[in-house]
Amino acid sequence: MAPKRLISRLFILLACALLTSQAMAADLPEIKSRGELRHLGIRYANFVTGAGDGFDVELAQGFAKHIGVKYRLVYTDFYSVIRDLIGKNVVRKGDEVTLEGNFPIKGDMIATGFTVLPWREKVLLYSQPTFPSQVLLIAPAESSRKPIKGSDNLASDIKETKALIGKQSLLVMEKTCLDPANYGLKGGGVELKTYTKSSNINEMVPALLNRDADLSLLDVPDVILDLKKWAGKFKVLGPISEEQALAAAFPKDAPLLRDAFNDYLRKIKADGSYDKLVNKYYPGIRRYFPEFFAKK
Repeated sequence: MAPKRLISRLFILLACALLTSQAMAADLPEIKSRGELRHLGIRYANFVTGAGDGFDVELAQGFAKHIGVKYRLVYTDFYSVIRDLIGKNVVRKGDEVTLEGNFPIKGDMIATGFTVLPWREKVLLYSQPTFPSQVLLIAPAESSRKPIKGSDNLASDIKETKALIGKQSLLVMEKTCLDPANYGLKGGGVELKTYTKSSNINEMVPALLNRDADLSLLDVPDVILDLKKWAGKFKVLGPISEEQALAAAFPKDAPLLRDAFNDYLRKIKADGSYDKLVNKYYPGIRRYFPEFFAKK
């Protein structure tokens, strides 16, 4: 074979190998060999504070120690996080999802108050639940909308809460747990206003108080923190969703890493470390979800 042709072929093989390495996620053996766990985190509530700590930061740090590797936090956002994990853009049309493009893989796991949603389960492996949540409807304190009385029938409460929206505008954030498509609010006559200034859920209450919309969606972990930060400024009207689970997420081709995380999660729940993290970052959360925290 001519030298030029040989060099050309070697170059092509090297390029293919590079693309393959970018498109394939690392499972537990590769991460142990590399010696580092890359944690994809989004500045959100107290899960990832942005100051180098948070519920999920400490959870992932403990996991890295558990499997004997170094820990590295890689910041991302809700629009990019899945792409940063699997190297593909996720395109969602209703309940169907397709994967497109090829992008650099920047992390090995997502842990950031990440809601388990059916469409996400089609492209990701989830761990056992790490935290509970629920999406609520909120309004400025002076709004004429009054909170529902509530009952023992959650489905009935959700229906009553949705009816409160009426013709008022609703602030939402797509590709997050606040995506209206998750709760039957898209294409149903509701005036939706998508928050696009950032993908930071922490900014939903300030945007609501700035009159970006009449009402807004928000999840329980953020509500707990924002009711303290913006005391007397907004109110909760009622539930929009069933209770939800938050969990760590992994690529489909990293089952050993996901299983190792589940083992770690069982360990810290048994030795009390998990409870200490909950008390540190979300004191009072147990009264909202007593059944979840009663499970071990």
